[in-house]
Amino acid sequence: MAACRSVVFGGVPALRAVSAAVWRRTCGLGAPAARLYVTQTPGNRIQFKLDEKTAHSSLDLFKKETGVIYRVIGVDPTKVPQNPERFRDWAVVLGDSAVTGGRHYWEVTVRKSQEFRIGVADCGMPREDCIGSSSCSWVFGFMHGDWYSMTGNEVVPISWVGKPERVGLLLDYEGQKLGLVDLDKPAIVHSIAAEFKSPACPAFALWDGELVTHSGLEVPEKL
Repeated sequence: MAACRSVVFGGVPALRAVSAAVWRRTCGLGAPAARLYVTQTPGNRIQFKLDEKTAHSSLDLFKKETGVIYRVIGVDPTKVPQNPERFRDWAVVLGDSAVTGGRHYWEVTVRKSQEFRIGVADCGMPREDCIGSSSCSWVFGFMHGDWYSMTGNEVVPISWVGKPERVGLLLDYEGQKLGLVDLDKPAIVHSIAAEFKSPACPAFALWDGELVTHSGLEVPEKL
């Protein structure tokens, strides 16, 4: 299992200190330092957009930064800002809000992608890793018509026939688990046991098509 370690931003280990409302870090790559702000969400209704600073060069954001599209021929990596938050090797983007407690629910429109991963990750996960490959990320994936869960590079098949247009994700921070939700019921199809030790944020990877996120939602009553 791959180790979970924090990225170092501006010489300071990520997530070493977290304020009550805003997570701040001084960042830099030999250039003047820049401030990184990630909204903290300790309650029960996360609201987020996709964070362009974390997006791999093959990904474009749209719909006011709530959607992401994969480009087979992406932007030349040398043409995007070389900030340390950006994923360098994998087509990954993170949400701009971090969860520090509570139960949170959001949905993802997946109908236009045939290969993707959706879930959560430690905000400071190594930027050379893909979500699901390290023990500090927990995802549900879809590939070749099949669903699976993944953390620490360990894959577990999910016996869920077909692919709906939209799915839900339920994060229980204190309960240490992430659930994949069938919106037609609604019901949790599969859960991943997690080990949250620091703020976690929504995480997305795709190698085909596009995904659209929907946040600021109440947890459905039956869940």
